[in-house]
Amino acid sequence: MIKSKDLPKCPVETTVMMLGCRWKVLIIRDLLTGTKRFCELKKSVKGITQKVLTSKLRELEDLGLVERTVYPQNPPKVEYTLTDVGYTLAPVIESLKEWGRDFKKYIKLLNK
Repeated sequence: MIKSKDLPKCPVETTVMMLGCRWKVLIIRDLLTGTKRFCELKKSVKGITQKVLTSKLRELEDLGLVERTVYPQNPPKVEYTLTDVGYTLAPVIESLKEWGRDFKKYIKLLNK
């Protein structure tokens, strides 16, 4: 788990540090709709490799944004869900979605 002394003073820099790459943002986007298994995330996050997905899920877990639950069965069942803190990123993801939608409209107008 990250410690407060390790966080940058600038809140924007802190957010960028936490999310840091498109994969983390897309994983969080998909987990906002509820708990997912690894294979579901692999399908929904287009272009991500199994190795990178595993790595990013571990990073999100270490940051306290994602919780991993392992069910003792054969084969093992593993599920990922956002923590309460992870769910607080919903407005951030929504803002990114809105900005992306508006930017696409802007680019369409420029290309006419």
